[in-house]
Amino acid sequence: MAGNLGTMKQFLAAAAFVVSLGRAWGAGPDFQKEVRPILSANCFHCHGNDRTTRMAGLRLDVREGLYSTRKAGPLIVPGKPERSLLYQRITAKEASRRMPPPQAHKTLKPEEIATIRRWIEAGAEWQEHWAFRAPARPAMPEVKRTDWVRNPVDRFVLARLERMGLAPAPEAPRHTLVRRLSYDLTGLPPDPEDVAAFVRSSDPEGDYLKLVDKYLASPHYGEHRARYWLDAARYGDTHGLHIDNYREMWPYRDWVIRAFNENMPFDRFTIEQLAGDLLPAPTLEQRIATGFQRCNVTTNEAGVIIEEVEAMYAKDRADTVGAVFLGLTVGCATCHDHKFDPISQRDFYALTAFFRNTTQHAMDGNIYDPPPIAIVPSAADRARWEEIEARERVLRSLLASEGRRPRQEAELFRLDFPGRIRVSGPGGETELDFGAGQALGAGPDGGLALHLKGTALEAPGAPALGGSQAFTVSAHFLFPPGEEGFIIAEQIEKIDEKKRRGWGFYVSSRIPRVRFHTEDGKSYEIAAGHLDQLVPGTWNRVEFHYDGTGEPLGVRLWINGRESVTTRDAKARFEAEFRANAPLTAGTPKRAEGGAFASLRIFRPVLSAEEEELLKLDLEKRAIRRRGAITHVMEERQDQKPYAHLLYRGMYDAPRDRLEANTPAVLPPMPASLPRNRLGLAQWLVSEENPLTARVTVNRFWQEIFGTGLVKTAEDFGSQGEPPANQELLDWLAVEFRESGWDVKKFFRLLVTSSAYRQAALATPEKLEKDPDNRLLSRGPRFRLDAEAIRDTALAASGLLVPAVGGPSVKPYQPDGIWEAVAMHGSDTRFYKRDSGDALYRRSLYTFWKRTAPPALLEIFNAPSREFCTVRRERTNTPLQALAVMNDVTFVEAARAMAARAMAEASGEARFQYMAQRLMSRMLEERELDIVRDAYRAFLRHYDSNLEDARKLIAQGESKPPENVSAAELAALTMVANQLMNLDEVLSK
Repeated sequence: MAGNLGTMKQFLAAAAFVVSLGRAWGAGPDFQKEVRPILSANCFHCHGNDRTTRMAGLRLDVREGLYSTRKAGPLIVPGKPERSLLYQRITAKEASRRMPPPQAHKTLKPEEIATIRRWIEAGAEWQEHWAFRAPARPAMPEVKRTDWVRNPVDRFVLARLERMGLAPAPEAPRHTLVRRLSYDLTGLPPDPEDVAAFVRSSDPEGDYLKLVDKYLASPHYGEHRARYWLDAARYGDTHGLHIDNYREMWPYRDWVIRAFNENMPFDRFTIEQLAGDLLPAPTLEQRIATGFQRCNVTTNEAGVIIEEVEAMYAKDRADTVGAVFLGLTVGCATCHDHKFDPISQRDFYALTAFFRNTTQHAMDGNIYDPPPIAIVPSAADRARWEEIEARERVLRSLLASEGRRPRQEAELFRLDFPGRIRVSGPGGETELDFGAGQALGAGPDGGLALHLKGTALEAPGAPALGGSQAFTVSAHFLFPPGEEGFIIAEQIEKIDEKKRRGWGFYVSSRIPRVRFHTEDGKSYEIAAGHLDQLVPGTWNRVEFHYDGTGEPLGVRLWINGRESVTTRDAKARFEAEFRANAPLTAGTPKRAEGGAFASLRIFRPVLSAEEEELLKLDLEKRAIRRRGAITHVMEERQDQKPYAHLLYRGMYDAPRDRLEANTPAVLPPMPASLPRNRLGLAQWLVSEENPLTARVTVNRFWQEIFGTGLVKTAEDFGSQGEPPANQELLDWLAVEFRESGWDVKKFFRLLVTSSAYRQAALATPEKLEKDPDNRLLSRGPRFRLDAEAIRDTALAASGLLVPAVGGPSVKPYQPDGIWEAVAMHGSDTRFYKRDSGDALYRRSLYTFWKRTAPPALLEIFNAPSREFCTVRRERTNTPLQALAVMNDVTFVEAARAMAARAMAEASGEARFQYMAQRLMSRMLEERELDIVRDAYRAFLRHYDSNLEDARKLIAQGESKPPENVSAAELAALTMVANQLMNLDEVLSK
């Protein structure tokens, strides 16, 4: 604990203040809301959960410690602060005895000391931290103004206001209500016709409810809700680290939009994203959903340590679950026990274990589709894709059934060792002499093998393979000890100093790989999965098959009888020949431990009718894949159960105890009936016993509507987070949400139909004093729109917005040089190539998100980088934001498009009103019209005299201005529209 109160004079004055407050206040403070935050901020660092920083063996964060008896006496004597050791130490006159001590650099304020005194005087009642107690539905509070209450939300809000001596604000004007509602449910400004109809309505209550239902049913509702969720999921279109190459992930984004639009229950929404792949017979949609935990940043940087990267990924996933579903900073227990919350290091690493059992490799290969992935056919191809997969299952079942014929093959080349080196090829059988470092020795299964030391075997007579010729290379070999690369077989012909052609079969970093070199100087690698690493010093059977289609997708790999999930450029095709007229080489020259070969064969499979059909189906699937998309998914390992090691001080290279997957001990335990995997974790998160998930979720939804959550620290419901502004309301909402079947649309309908929501955003001096941040909802919400809504407003109001839902990410206008300033050479996102046509005018939700350089316009308005989970954006107001709205081509073009529409659909000053209605949902008042008139006249005088300036202005953007209007008039009206777009009323909700 920290600090001292300064001079003795200051201390005595503070003590007197404490005593006077203690006498004046009779009611005891709430332990959780008033006392625990003081202890947490000032005492828990030295007397909390973390045993490594705990002093004197004393804990103040648990009941047993706070009520313990020390040598000097009991820490707390209920009703008697002067006899309580805790109070004696925080009020001690001697600085050496006073707590917190000076070296802690913390000082208790007089009012904080007074709070602790009053708590002890009132009996020192202990309460468990509010967030760890299961929410119970509280009784409806009594209120005086029952006529104001429309639904239960209002009762809780009004009861709190009445206790504070405050009254609600009057209802907002009708145009304001429609605008607010439209933004909150769709993220877009309302249609002027909706506003006009509601303003004229003779049944405002009924028509308001109809508008609520209309916006909830809009496809744009799901887009708006998804935008918040994608921050939490850290969605992006690039890998995020090192080269930061493109990552195809947008089908997951579209799944989120569909889930919200279809009103998927939030418990199912949670389960499918955390463990859709582990559900019985998972559908493609359920697998796509698991992209939630594939959105984390990844790397392929040479020199990284795999174990360190794996620990980083697991931590990110545990942190994300902690923030999104538990509202806890679990990552604070990475290096030591959490200093403020009862989360131990063991708890944290047991939580990471759920995410350490996937088939994903730590290295992303710098490709857009590192496995595991799901192929997502287009809507037009989906039915045919499912037909093909069904037929493939039938054919594979036939091939695997008993009595199937042995595999037929036409042998092209063989290298074996029946007491000699025998080569069999198109020219017949030959025998090779033993060279230096070549000798026969023990092989597998009691046979002979050729052992190599410091040399390779060069075998002539191998056929020149290439073109459309299908072939298979199979080897039975000893992978030598050590970590050097190894050549299984290669046939390479040098063309010139820079080019060569041929194929090679290698082991690098223990992983078998095939590489094709085409005569145009390009090469294409196909690598086995990381779980198929070979163990040095072991015998292995490896095989690759090339189907003659001239593309990496036509290559398959088998490792010890099991087909491997390969990594390769799925979009590539060989653009030149790789056929090489060269001998075949087996083994690695100059490698001391050169390995050994029992056999090496090249053959052309003779396909059965079933295999021929499978090949044709596979070719059709590849064509469908090119027309569709892929997305990253989760996939569980089947060869082990989830586990992790506790990492000493968070260091990847200091593993300690092995821990099975488990949930934090402070929360209700996972029932034994649940599987100890991601599915069990997801089911536990949404179980009735879990005290956090429902609370955390409704708090975040509340934050989306009212700007700040009932718990302001949406990411932290622990002791360092802010307590709820209205816990009874939060608990009622959590229980209501859960018991409604986790119905998201019903929940938002509840909020926006309340009287609390419909208040005008009018403050009074009294409200600014008692409720300065509107945490109690003494008035309607008013705050700056988020980045996406600001850009989308300009596009929608101007008529430029393309309302299509879903699809690949797009690249709208962006200043030059932003990507180039941060990108590495070799990155496929090094240069920003702007899109054209409709792609320029899509909703901001679809903007391509490069994590090392997020969309510049959105970042100016506080959009996160999406490198990590974000459940609460910052909201700043800066001059740079105003400059962006006034000067960015997006807004200038939108202003010109709006001005052109106004000129086409109205005349004279009606044009000003036309634009105001689309931006502010109301008509300009006379005093405002005076300002607009003067501005327009000034602009018009300038552009009449400077036509070239006018032409330059109205030429901004790709869309073309109308040809049959005055350039000066259009430019002047464009500037008026641009000014209107920059009004606080337009940029705020």
